Amino acid sequence: MTRLDDDKSEDIVSIDLRGKSSLADHMVVASGRSQRHVGAIAEHLLESLKASGVKQVRVEGQPACDWVLIDAGDVIVHIFQPEVRTFYNIEKMWAGTAKV
Repeated sequence: MTRLDDDKSEDIVSIDLRGKSSLADHMVVASGRSQRHVGAIAEHLLESLKASGVKQVRVEGQPACDWVLIDAGDVIVHIFQPEVRTFYNIEKMWAGTAKV
């Protein structure tokens, strides 16, 4: 989350998935202002995960950068452009969202 804050991500939401899904324990949803911003946020997060020793991180959505999904095992991060985030509204799919 600190990495997302450092990169000026907007509207960061953390969703606790424990007991709700076997996909992951947490989902984080954030927005970037443009394709370039979304791409930079994703790249910096990937670098941080690698530096922290997280292995087998999967990434979807590059190079378009409208919506980048980073699957780091126990945590899934979605980074959207605002209009794409509004269209898919994945936070609404999960009850009990908590803003960070």
